[in-house]
Amino acid sequence: MSNNDKKERIVLDVAYQPQVRTNTDTRRIMLDVMIALLPAVAVAVWQFGAYPLLVIAVSVASAVFFEWGYRKLLKKHSTIGDLSACVTGMLLALVLPPNAPWWLPVIGTFFAIVVVKQLYGGIGKNFLNPALAGRAFLLASYAAIMSGEYLVPRALKGSVDAATMATPLAFLYDSGAMPEYYSFVDLLIGKVPGCIGEISALALIIGGVYLIARKVISWRIPVSFVGTVAVLCLIFGYQGYGRVDWMLYNVLSGGLMLGAIFMATDYATSPVTLNGQLLFGAGCGALTVLIRYFGGFPEGVSYAILIMNLCSWAIDKAFHRHQFGVSKEDIKAEKAAKKAAKEAAK
Repeated sequence: MSNNDKKERIVLDVAYQPQVRTNTDTRRIMLDVMIALLPAVAVAVWQFGAYPLLVIAVSVASAVFFEWGYRKLLKKHSTIGDLSACVTGMLLALVLPPNAPWWLPVIGTFFAIVVVKQLYGGIGKNFLNPALAGRAFLLASYAAIMSGEYLVPRALKGSVDAATMATPLAFLYDSGAMPEYYSFVDLLIGKVPGCIGEISALALIIGGVYLIARKVISWRIPVSFVGTVAVLCLIFGYQGYGRVDWMLYNVLSGGLMLGAIFMATDYATSPVTLNGQLLFGAGCGALTVLIRYFGGFPEGVSYAILIMNLCSWAIDKAFHRHQFGVSKEDIKAEKAAKKAAKEAAK
């Protein structure tokens, strides 16, 4: 082997996810995710002005800086070119309030990139979604900022005599009465208060359709996630609401669409088996409903996904396919032989 061949040789480590057979690369996938998020960003600017763009820019810049700095400090090759840090920063910003102080995403991205992602080896080796873990850390550390009232969108400034107001989910689960100016159309389009990237279900659905068309994500996790929430809310209902109305409010409000389409589908933290993806999405949906009904916060998407992230390995193990032509007895015999070899080596 020549010296040039040695320099060009690439070592493929198959011990970690993501492992996807595709004609594209990580950079192209991450760029597609960022493009798919643009409709949600556009709606946020439409309703809250230009300040959310500053929050997004600071979040992306700090995420890239922390990834570059960590790998530079440990003398590892740079990975900022794959754009995964940009996606993490963008997603973290989209789950923050539109009036969040500029320093908040800096702290969140440090935890997401350094603690959750890089300390476990970098892209594909983290077992939690970095952006959601960063949000959970910020919620625990700065609860007043993260769970307080949100900016009134421009579409409601004539109807509400205040600078801030509760989100639709807060009205549903805290006060029990949804204001008349929160129609299903408003929830779909984005004329409601909420985090930067979650207010418009339609914008997020458009992004999800783009990702599915580009074959970046599969329909299984988003559909099973949202479908489970819809079915359970339809079954159990809530006092004072019709079952269909209650279901639609839960599906169109909060971070359900953002979480189901952009967070739960993360390659590294979700199952790779097809049936496993359906179970993973259903589990996320069931936990979301459970937290919303009985938890201390009206929103439950983030913690539902993080809990199911911890179960991904077990789900894949339960649904993994055996090799063709190999029986269960052959597998047991092989495991027994390996165990005997280890004991003999001791």
